[in-house]
Amino acid sequence: MGNRNFIAAASLAVMVTVSSPSEARTPFTDDTASRTQALALLETLNADLLSHPSATLTLERWCGDHGLAPEAKIVAHRVKGDNKLLPDNARQALGISADEPVEYRRVQLACGKLVLSEADNWYVPSRLTPQMNQVLDTTDQPFGKVVQPLHFRRQTISAELLWSPLPKGWEMDAPLPAAGKGVLAIPHEVLRHRAILYTGANQPFSLVVETYTAEVLAFGRR
Repeated sequence: MGNRNFIAAASLAVMVTVSSPSEARTPFTDDTASRTQALALLETLNADLLSHPSATLTLERWCGDHGLAPEAKIVAHRVKGDNKLLPDNARQALGISADEPVEYRRVQLACGKLVLSEADNWYVPSRLTPQMNQVLDTTDQPFGKVVQPLHFRRQTISAELLWSPLPKGWEMDAPLPAAGKGVLAIPHEVLRHRAILYTGANQPFSLVVETYTAEVLAFGRR
């Protein structure tokens, strides 16, 4: 149980001190302490995203708090030439008919040189203003910032850790990974959220699928 007590204490320490980007950091290493910090940070980001309507603004705060770039500003890079079909049951979730036009937009949300999130977004243009539609059609501005005047709220459908540094059941004495040498291998995709966005008048207008990358942990361990 000694390792578990250490993990719990380390997790609390990480969550209390995650906003100190000025201190020197090193890459996460393949050991229990480093894996614990990575897990605590992912859970902290997950909770932050779940408690705020705009993933863009949440990532901007995360970028600034952790010194991921000289300027804490999220920029959307549109990925053109891709047009994913609307997922099954999405029209029902959006409250639209079978022939209601739906637009698709895929962007990479970056802070400085780091791509923190890759987002698929299906939205109902008739529920946005003409100006919003024009901006979305002609610029790379993040969706959340463009539609902010709608005073929207977010209803999460699912939030899934795609990678966990510690095995399921670690807190109940499941075997911990053997410590390795060198840098901890973190996959490209670490967290995924699916959500419906609603206007201030409680009208659904967008389905978003956001996949967060390993770059959200690029600042390293304490």
